[in-house]
Amino acid sequence: MSTNNMAHRICFEDNHLCLVYKNSGEPVQGDSSGDMALVDTFKNYIKQRDAKPGAVFCGLVHRIDRPVSGVLILAKTSKALSRLSQAFQKREVIKEYLAIVPRRTYLKHNCYVII
Repeated sequence: MSTNNMAHRICFEDNHLCLVYKNSGEPVQGDSSGDMALVDTFKNYIKQRDAKPGAVFCGLVHRIDRPVSGVLILAKTSKALSRLSQAFQKREVIKEYLAIVPRRTYLKHNCYVII
């Protein structure tokens, strides 16, 4: 994947972390397919955008399965990676999932059921 559209996929960015939209079918990290991973695309984008002479740090805080689209948290520093990883381990992060289904649903036991 080209770094050209990465700017449009960044939902939030500061000095410590970046929230990036991951497309369905895109690997988060390298795998045996050889497809360009989101983490590598992001590193290349930051290297070009900020004209960084050395390596770009990009810590993977969590993963999203390849068939799924959504927002991914990437740490831009090792300190941010450590703190964010700890927050996930302690279950301090609230995750929300949204599914688009072709039929009507109803709520049963705090879970939507397709009818």
